[in-house]
Amino acid sequence: QVQLVESGGGLVQAGGSLRLSCAASGSTFSIGTMAWYRQAPGKQREFVSSIDRGGKTNYADSVKGRFTGSRDYTKNTVYLQMNSLKPEDTAVYYCNAGATVPPYSFWGQGTQVTVSS
Repeated sequence: QVQLVESGGGLVQAGGSLRLSCAASGSTFSIGTMAWYRQAPGKQREFVSSIDRGGKTNYADSVKGRFTGSRDYTKNTVYLQMNSLKPEDTAVYYCNAGATVPPYSFWGQGTQVTVSS
């Protein structure tokens, strides 16, 4: 089993920055790619960023150039540095981990990010 705990969300003004963290525990050896998704009220959950076991990152077009993902393998933690935040970034941000143990995909509880205008 894998457990994921997100932290770092909060309220910021437009143009500000936040850094989200996702700490993994349990069967961390089974984890492959980790990713961030977000879901705004009344909207579908959408992909934000991912980072594979080799550190390769991918970003949604909407956040490219503003968000940066990183991974600390020693701490079993991934980060999402969010700069130049916009009101449309307001959402609950969820951490996801793909793994080789059932159910093969794990989710954290989410952390709220609110960007005021």
